[in-house]
Amino acid sequence: MVPGYLLVQYFKRKNYLETGRGLCFPLVKACVFGNEPKASDESPLAPRTESAETTPTWQALKLLFCATGLQVSYLTWGVLQERVMTRSYGATATTPGERFTDSQFLVLMNRVLALMVAGLYCVLCKQPRHGAPMYRYSFASLSNVLSSWCQYEALKFVSFPTQVLAKASKVIPVMLMGKLVSRRSYEHWEYLTAGLISIGVSMFLLSSGPEPRSSPATTLSGLILLAGYIAFDSFTSNWQDALFAYKMSSVQMMFGVNFFSCLFTVGSLLEQGALLEGTRFMGRHSEFAAHALLLSVCSACGQLFIFYTIGQFGAAIFTIIMTLRQAFAILLSCLLYGHTVTVVGGLGVAVVFAALLLRVYARGRLKQRGKKAVPIESPVQKV
Repeated sequence: MVPGYLLVQYFKRKNYLETGRGLCFPLVKACVFGNEPKASDESPLAPRTESAETTPTWQALKLLFCATGLQVSYLTWGVLQERVMTRSYGATATTPGERFTDSQFLVLMNRVLALMVAGLYCVLCKQPRHGAPMYRYSFASLSNVLSSWCQYEALKFVSFPTQVLAKASKVIPVMLMGKLVSRRSYEHWEYLTAGLISIGVSMFLLSSGPEPRSSPATTLSGLILLAGYIAFDSFTSNWQDALFAYKMSSVQMMFGVNFFSCLFTVGSLLEQGALLEGTRFMGRHSEFAAHALLLSVCSACGQLFIFYTIGQFGAAIFTIIMTLRQAFAILLSCLLYGHTVTVVGGLGVAVVFAALLLRVYARGRLKQRGKKAVPIESPVQKV
Protein backbone atom coordinates (compact mmCIF):
# COMPACT_ATOMS: atom_id res chain seq x y z
CA MET A 1 0.00 0.00 0.00
CA VAL A 2 2.95 2.41 0.54
CA PRO A 3 4.03 2.60 -3.15
CA GLY A 4 0.42 3.22 -4.17
CA TYR A 5 0.06 5.97 -1.56
CA LEU A 6 3.28 7.65 -2.74
CA LEU A 7 2.07 7.45 -6.34
CA VAL A 8 -1.20 9.16 -5.41
CA GLN A 9 0.67 11.91 -3.54
CA TYR A 10 2.95 12.43 -6.53
CA PHE A 11 0.04 12.95 -8.90
CA LYS A 12 -1.64 15.27 -6.40
CA ARG A 13 1.44 17.46 -6.31
CA LYS A 14 1.49 17.50 -10.10
CA ASN A 15 -2.20 18.56 -10.14
CA TYR A 16 -3.14 15.45 -12.10
CA LEU A 17 -5.67 14.27 -9.56
CA GLU A 18 -9.26 15.51 -9.94
CA THR A 19 -8.14 18.68 -11.71
CA GLY A 20 -8.90 17.66 -15.28
CA ARG A 21 -5.48 18.93 -16.41
CA GLY A 22 -3.84 15.55 -16.75
CA LEU A 23 -4.60 12.49 -18.83
CA CYS A 24 -2.12 10.09 -17.30
CA PHE A 25 -3.50 9.65 -13.80
CA PRO A 26 -7.09 8.67 -14.76
CA LEU A 27 -5.60 5.86 -16.83
CA VAL A 28 -3.26 4.79 -14.01
CA LYS A 29 -6.11 4.99 -11.51
CA ALA A 30 -8.41 2.83 -13.66
CA CYS A 31 -5.72 0.23 -14.34
CA VAL A 32 -4.17 0.04 -10.86
CA PHE A 33 -6.66 1.29 -8.27
CA GLY A 34 -10.09 1.02 -9.89
CA ASN A 35 -12.90 3.53 -9.57
CA GLU A 36 -14.68 2.26 -6.48
CA PRO A 37 -13.44 1.30 -3.03
CA LYS A 38 -13.56 -2.40 -2.27
CA ALA A 39 -13.23 -4.31 0.95
CA SER A 40 -9.78 -5.53 1.83
CA ASP A 41 -8.59 -8.65 0.08
CA GLU A 42 -7.97 -10.18 3.50
CA SER A 43 -11.71 -10.58 4.09
CA PRO A 44 -13.45 -13.60 2.57
CA LEU A 45 -15.77 -13.17 -0.37
CA ALA A 46 -19.35 -12.56 0.64
CA PRO A 47 -21.66 -15.47 -0.12
CA ARG A 48 -23.88 -15.16 -3.16
CA THR A 49 -27.31 -14.07 -2.01
CA GLU A 50 -30.63 -14.27 -3.78
CA SER A 51 -33.07 -11.39 -3.91
CA ALA A 52 -36.33 -11.60 -2.05
CA GLU A 53 -38.40 -11.88 -5.22
CA THR A 54 -36.26 -14.70 -6.64
CA THR A 55 -38.14 -17.98 -6.45
CA PRO A 56 -36.70 -21.50 -6.80
CA THR A 57 -38.65 -21.88 -10.05
CA TRP A 58 -37.09 -18.73 -11.49
CA GLN A 59 -33.62 -19.85 -10.41
CA ALA A 60 -34.21 -23.25 -12.04
CA LEU A 61 -35.32 -21.57 -15.27
CA LYS A 62 -32.23 -19.35 -15.28
CA LEU A 63 -29.99 -22.36 -14.69
CA LEU A 64 -31.71 -24.26 -17.51
CA PHE A 65 -31.27 -21.23 -19.78
CA CYS A 66 -27.55 -21.03 -18.97
CA ALA A 67 -27.01 -24.78 -19.41
CA THR A 68 -28.87 -24.83 -22.74
CA GLY A 69 -27.02 -21.77 -24.02
CA LEU A 70 -23.64 -23.23 -23.10
CA GLN A 71 -24.47 -26.60 -24.65
CA VAL A 72 -25.74 -25.15 -27.94
CA SER A 73 -23.00 -22.54 -28.27
CA TYR A 74 -20.06 -24.85 -27.68
CA LEU A 75 -21.44 -27.89 -29.47
CA THR A 76 -21.90 -25.67 -32.53
CA TRP A 77 -18.49 -24.11 -31.97
CA GLY A 78 -16.82 -27.54 -31.79
CA VAL A 79 -18.45 -28.71 -35.04
CA LEU A 80 -17.47 -25.50 -36.84
CA GLN A 81 -13.90 -25.59 -35.53
CA GLU A 82 -13.42 -29.17 -36.71
CA ARG A 83 -14.80 -28.21 -40.11
CA VAL A 84 -12.48 -25.20 -40.42
CA MET A 85 -9.37 -27.15 -39.33
CA THR A 86 -10.02 -30.16 -41.61
CA ARG A 87 -11.35 -28.42 -44.72
CA SER A 88 -9.15 -27.71 -47.77
CA TYR A 89 -9.58 -24.16 -49.06
CA GLY A 90 -8.97 -23.15 -52.66
CA ALA A 91 -9.19 -26.70 -54.01
CA THR A 92 -9.70 -27.03 -57.76
CA ALA A 93 -9.62 -29.82 -60.31
CA THR A 94 -5.85 -29.47 -60.62
CA THR A 95 -4.77 -28.29 -57.15
CA PRO A 96 -5.62 -29.97 -53.84
CA GLY A 97 -5.94 -26.66 -51.98
CA GLU A 98 -4.48 -25.88 -48.56
CA ARG A 99 -5.56 -26.37 -44.99
CA PHE A 100 -5.45 -23.88 -42.15
CA THR A 101 -3.53 -25.38 -39.23
CA ASP A 102 -2.93 -22.50 -36.80
CA SER A 103 -5.66 -22.81 -34.17
CA GLN A 104 -4.16 -19.91 -32.17
CA PHE A 105 -5.04 -17.47 -34.97
CA LEU A 106 -8.65 -18.65 -34.72
CA VAL A 107 -8.50 -18.04 -30.97
CA LEU A 108 -7.35 -14.47 -31.67
CA MET A 109 -10.26 -13.90 -34.03
CA ASN A 110 -12.67 -15.23 -31.41
CA ARG A 111 -11.21 -12.90 -28.79
CA VAL A 112 -11.25 -9.84 -31.05
CA LEU A 113 -14.89 -10.30 -32.02
CA ALA A 114 -15.90 -10.92 -28.38
CA LEU A 115 -14.00 -7.78 -27.36
CA MET A 116 -15.78 -5.72 -30.03
CA VAL A 117 -19.22 -7.10 -29.10
CA ALA A 118 -18.68 -6.45 -25.39
CA GLY A 119 -17.25 -2.98 -25.99
CA LEU A 120 -20.13 -1.99 -28.28
CA TYR A 121 -22.68 -3.28 -25.78
CA CYS A 122 -21.03 -1.34 -22.93
CA VAL A 123 -21.15 1.85 -25.02
CA LEU A 124 -24.76 1.50 -26.17
CA CYS A 125 -26.32 0.12 -22.97
CA LYS A 126 -26.05 1.51 -19.46
CA GLN A 127 -23.70 -0.51 -17.27
CA PRO A 128 -22.86 -0.45 -13.54
CA ARG A 129 -20.04 1.87 -12.55
CA HIS A 130 -16.82 -0.01 -13.23
CA GLY A 131 -14.76 -0.37 -10.08
CA ALA A 132 -12.31 -3.24 -10.65
CA PRO A 133 -8.68 -2.38 -11.42
CA MET A 134 -8.02 -3.37 -15.02
CA TYR A 135 -4.90 -5.37 -14.22
CA ARG A 136 -6.97 -7.91 -12.29
CA TYR A 137 -8.50 -9.16 -15.53
CA SER A 138 -5.03 -10.10 -16.77
CA PHE A 139 -4.77 -12.88 -14.16
CA ALA A 140 -7.80 -14.70 -15.58
CA SER A 141 -6.57 -14.16 -19.15
CA LEU A 142 -3.06 -15.43 -18.40
CA SER A 143 -4.31 -18.49 -16.50
CA ASN A 144 -6.67 -19.26 -19.39
CA VAL A 145 -3.79 -19.12 -21.87
CA LEU A 146 -1.63 -21.33 -19.64
CA SER A 147 -4.42 -23.87 -19.09
CA SER A 148 -4.97 -24.17 -22.85
CA TRP A 149 -1.24 -24.67 -23.45
CA CYS A 150 -0.97 -27.31 -20.71
CA GLN A 151 -4.06 -29.10 -22.06
CA TYR A 152 -2.80 -29.39 -25.63
CA GLU A 153 0.74 -30.34 -24.55
CA ALA A 154 -0.57 -32.96 -22.09
CA LEU A 155 -2.43 -34.73 -24.90
CA LYS A 156 0.95 -35.79 -26.29
CA PHE A 157 2.09 -37.51 -23.09
CA VAL A 158 -1.00 -39.04 -21.41
CA SER A 159 -3.25 -41.91 -22.43
CA PHE A 160 -6.87 -41.47 -23.48
CA PRO A 161 -8.37 -42.87 -20.22
CA THR A 162 -6.20 -40.47 -18.20
CA GLN A 163 -7.43 -37.54 -20.31
CA VAL A 164 -11.04 -38.54 -19.75
CA LEU A 165 -10.63 -38.96 -15.99
CA ALA A 166 -8.91 -35.58 -15.67
CA LYS A 167 -11.54 -33.69 -17.67
CA ALA A 168 -14.40 -35.39 -15.87
CA SER A 169 -12.95 -34.75 -12.41
CA LYS A 170 -12.47 -30.98 -12.61
CA VAL A 171 -15.42 -30.16 -10.35
CA ILE A 172 -13.71 -30.97 -7.04
CA PRO A 173 -10.45 -29.10 -7.92
CA VAL A 174 -12.58 -26.07 -8.84
CA MET A 175 -14.28 -26.23 -5.43
CA LEU A 176 -10.93 -26.55 -3.64
CA MET A 177 -9.51 -23.65 -5.64
CA GLY A 178 -12.56 -21.61 -4.63
CA LYS A 179 -11.56 -22.03 -0.98
CA LEU A 180 -8.09 -20.66 -1.78
CA VAL A 181 -9.04 -17.83 -4.12
CA SER A 182 -12.19 -16.46 -2.52
CA ARG A 183 -12.45 -18.47 0.73
CA ARG A 184 -15.76 -19.84 -0.43
CA SER A 185 -17.12 -22.70 1.69
CA TYR A 186 -18.96 -25.79 0.46
CA GLU A 187 -21.12 -28.30 2.29
CA HIS A 188 -20.20 -31.99 2.55
CA TRP A 189 -23.08 -32.98 0.25
CA GLU A 190 -21.70 -30.65 -2.43
CA TYR A 191 -18.38 -32.52 -2.42
CA LEU A 192 -20.28 -35.83 -2.46
CA THR A 193 -22.45 -34.90 -5.45
CA ALA A 194 -19.43 -33.46 -7.28
CA GLY A 195 -17.58 -36.75 -6.80
CA LEU A 196 -20.59 -38.77 -8.00
CA ILE A 197 -20.91 -36.59 -11.10
CA SER A 198 -17.21 -37.08 -11.89
CA ILE A 199 -17.52 -40.87 -11.44
CA GLY A 200 -20.69 -41.08 -13.57
CA VAL A 201 -19.28 -38.97 -16.41
CA SER A 202 -16.02 -40.95 -16.37
CA MET A 203 -17.92 -44.25 -16.58
CA PHE A 204 -19.97 -43.01 -19.52
CA LEU A 205 -17.08 -41.46 -21.46
CA LEU A 206 -14.73 -44.42 -20.98
CA SER A 207 -17.34 -46.97 -22.04
CA SER A 208 -19.21 -45.09 -24.77
CA GLY A 209 -16.70 -42.55 -26.10
CA PRO A 210 -14.64 -43.47 -29.18
CA GLU A 211 -11.07 -44.16 -28.14
CA PRO A 212 -8.48 -42.89 -30.63
CA ARG A 213 -6.46 -45.47 -32.48
CA SER A 214 -3.09 -44.21 -31.25
CA SER A 215 -3.09 -43.28 -27.59
CA PRO A 216 0.27 -42.38 -26.02
CA ALA A 217 1.42 -43.91 -22.78
CA THR A 218 1.08 -41.78 -19.66
CA THR A 219 4.37 -40.23 -18.55
CA LEU A 220 5.37 -38.15 -15.52
CA SER A 221 5.70 -35.00 -17.62
CA GLY A 222 2.22 -35.63 -19.01
CA LEU A 223 0.77 -35.89 -15.49
CA ILE A 224 2.51 -32.65 -14.48
CA LEU A 225 1.07 -30.87 -17.53
CA LEU A 226 -2.35 -32.34 -16.77
CA ALA A 227 -2.13 -31.09 -13.18
CA GLY A 228 -1.15 -27.66 -14.49
CA TYR A 229 -4.15 -27.65 -16.83
CA ILE A 230 -6.55 -28.50 -14.01
CA ALA A 231 -4.98 -25.95 -11.63
CA PHE A 232 -4.96 -23.06 -14.13
CA ASP A 233 -8.44 -23.88 -15.40
CA SER A 234 -9.79 -24.02 -11.84
CA PHE A 235 -8.14 -20.70 -11.02
CA THR A 236 -9.61 -18.99 -14.10
CA SER A 237 -13.28 -19.55 -13.29
CA ASN A 238 -12.81 -18.88 -9.56
CA TRP A 239 -10.91 -15.65 -10.18
CA GLN A 240 -13.66 -14.47 -12.51
CA ASP A 241 -16.19 -15.41 -9.84
CA ALA A 242 -14.25 -13.35 -7.28
CA LEU A 243 -14.13 -10.33 -9.62
CA PHE A 244 -17.93 -10.15 -9.57
CA ALA A 245 -17.57 -8.82 -6.01
CA TYR A 246 -16.99 -5.46 -7.73
CA LYS A 247 -20.67 -5.52 -8.79
CA MET A 248 -19.84 -5.50 -12.50
CA SER A 249 -21.98 -6.90 -15.30
CA SER A 250 -21.09 -10.06 -17.21
CA VAL A 251 -20.46 -7.93 -20.34
CA GLN A 252 -17.92 -5.77 -18.48
CA MET A 253 -16.19 -8.96 -17.35
CA MET A 254 -16.20 -10.21 -20.93
CA PHE A 255 -14.58 -6.99 -22.16
CA GLY A 256 -11.84 -6.94 -19.54
CA VAL A 257 -10.85 -10.59 -19.91
CA ASN A 258 -10.84 -10.49 -23.72
CA PHE A 259 -8.82 -7.27 -23.77
CA PHE A 260 -5.88 -8.94 -22.07
CA SER A 261 -6.45 -12.22 -23.93
CA CYS A 262 -6.05 -10.33 -27.21
CA LEU A 263 -2.79 -8.80 -25.99
CA PHE A 264 -1.37 -12.16 -24.89
CA THR A 265 -2.46 -13.95 -28.08
CA VAL A 266 -1.10 -11.21 -30.38
CA GLY A 267 2.21 -11.32 -28.52
CA SER A 268 2.42 -15.09 -28.90
CA LEU A 269 1.57 -14.96 -32.63
CA LEU A 270 4.12 -12.18 -33.26
CA GLU A 271 6.79 -14.17 -31.44
CA GLN A 272 6.05 -17.19 -33.64
CA GLY A 273 5.70 -15.12 -36.82
CA ALA A 274 2.24 -16.60 -37.43
CA LEU A 275 0.12 -13.43 -37.34
CA LEU A 276 1.00 -12.28 -40.86
CA GLU A 277 0.70 -15.80 -42.27
CA GLY A 278 -2.81 -16.18 -40.84
CA THR A 279 -3.81 -12.78 -42.23
CA ARG A 280 -2.47 -13.70 -45.68
CA PHE A 281 -4.36 -17.01 -45.60
CA MET A 282 -7.56 -15.13 -44.83
CA GLY A 283 -6.88 -12.76 -47.71
CA ARG A 284 -6.34 -15.66 -50.12
CA HIS A 285 -9.52 -17.51 -49.12
CA SER A 286 -12.66 -15.47 -48.52
CA GLU A 287 -14.56 -18.67 -47.65
CA PHE A 288 -12.21 -19.22 -44.71
CA ALA A 289 -12.84 -15.67 -43.54
CA ALA A 290 -16.61 -16.31 -43.55
CA HIS A 291 -16.22 -19.60 -41.66
CA ALA A 292 -13.88 -17.99 -39.11
CA LEU A 293 -16.37 -15.15 -38.58
CA LEU A 294 -19.18 -17.63 -37.93
CA LEU A 295 -16.92 -19.52 -35.53
CA SER A 296 -16.15 -16.28 -33.69
CA VAL A 297 -19.86 -15.47 -33.38
CA CYS A 298 -20.49 -18.84 -31.70
CA SER A 299 -17.52 -18.24 -29.40
CA ALA A 300 -18.80 -14.77 -28.42
CA CYS A 301 -22.25 -16.19 -27.63
CA GLY A 302 -20.63 -18.92 -25.56
CA GLN A 303 -18.60 -16.37 -23.62
CA LEU A 304 -21.72 -14.38 -22.81
CA PHE A 305 -23.25 -17.52 -21.32
CA ILE A 306 -20.00 -18.35 -19.47
CA PHE A 307 -19.71 -15.04 -17.65
CA TYR A 308 -23.44 -14.84 -16.97
CA THR A 309 -23.43 -18.36 -15.49
CA ILE A 310 -20.40 -17.66 -13.29
CA GLY A 311 -21.89 -14.36 -12.13
CA GLN A 312 -25.25 -15.92 -11.27
CA PHE A 313 -24.33 -19.38 -9.96
CA GLY A 314 -20.57 -19.46 -9.32
CA ALA A 315 -17.59 -21.37 -10.68
CA ALA A 316 -18.58 -24.80 -9.33
CA ILE A 317 -21.99 -24.90 -11.06
CA PHE A 318 -20.41 -23.65 -14.29
CA THR A 319 -17.82 -26.45 -14.16
CA ILE A 320 -20.53 -29.06 -13.57
CA ILE A 321 -22.40 -27.83 -16.66
CA MET A 322 -19.26 -27.93 -18.80
CA THR A 323 -18.37 -31.41 -17.48
CA LEU A 324 -21.80 -32.72 -18.40
CA ARG A 325 -21.40 -31.16 -21.85
CA GLN A 326 -18.85 -33.83 -22.83
CA ALA A 327 -21.21 -36.66 -21.89
CA PHE A 328 -24.13 -34.91 -23.58
CA ALA A 329 -22.18 -34.58 -26.84
CA ILE A 330 -21.41 -38.31 -26.94
CA LEU A 331 -24.97 -39.22 -25.93
CA LEU A 332 -26.30 -37.02 -28.73
CA SER A 333 -23.94 -38.73 -31.17
CA CYS A 334 -25.22 -42.15 -30.02
CA LEU A 335 -28.82 -41.08 -30.58
CA LEU A 336 -28.21 -39.49 -33.99
CA TYR A 337 -25.98 -42.19 -35.47
CA GLY A 338 -27.45 -45.26 -33.76
CA HIS A 339 -24.43 -46.10 -31.61
CA THR A 340 -25.18 -48.36 -28.67
CA VAL A 341 -24.67 -47.28 -25.08
CA THR A 342 -23.00 -49.97 -22.99
CA VAL A 343 -24.31 -51.15 -19.62
CA VAL A 344 -21.48 -49.35 -17.84
CA GLY A 345 -22.28 -46.19 -19.80
CA GLY A 346 -25.96 -46.43 -18.86
CA LEU A 347 -25.01 -46.95 -15.23
CA GLY A 348 -22.80 -43.86 -15.43
CA VAL A 349 -25.73 -41.79 -16.75
CA ALA A 350 -27.87 -43.09 -13.87
CA VAL A 351 -25.18 -42.06 -11.35
CA VAL A 352 -25.05 -38.55 -12.84
CA PHE A 353 -28.82 -38.10 -12.67
CA ALA A 354 -28.89 -39.47 -9.10
CA ALA A 355 -26.18 -36.98 -8.10
CA LEU A 356 -28.09 -34.08 -9.67
CA LEU A 357 -31.33 -35.10 -7.93
CA LEU A 358 -29.45 -35.44 -4.64
CA ARG A 359 -27.99 -31.98 -5.12
CA VAL A 360 -31.44 -30.46 -5.75
CA TYR A 361 -32.93 -32.31 -2.75
CA ALA A 362 -30.13 -31.28 -0.38
CA ARG A 363 -30.30 -27.65 -1.47
CA GLY A 364 -34.07 -27.63 -0.96
CA ARG A 365 -33.75 -29.12 2.53
CA LEU A 366 -31.05 -26.58 3.39
CA LYS A 367 -33.31 -23.68 2.39
CA GLN A 368 -36.21 -25.09 4.41
CA ARG A 369 -33.95 -25.48 7.43
CA GLY A 370 -32.76 -21.90 7.01
CA LYS A 371 -36.32 -20.60 6.94
CA LYS A 372 -37.20 -22.54 10.10
CA ALA A 373 -34.12 -21.20 11.86
CA VAL A 374 -35.19 -17.55 11.40
CA PRO A 375 -36.58 -16.39 14.77
CA ILE A 376 -40.02 -14.84 14.73
CA GLU A 377 -40.08 -11.61 16.71
CA SER A 378 -42.88 -11.45 19.24
CA PRO A 379 -44.93 -8.28 19.14
CA VAL A 380 -43.91 -5.69 21.73
CA GLN A 381 -46.72 -4.87 24.10
CA LYS A 382 -47.14 -1.15 24.56
CA VAL A 383 -47.91 0.06 28.04
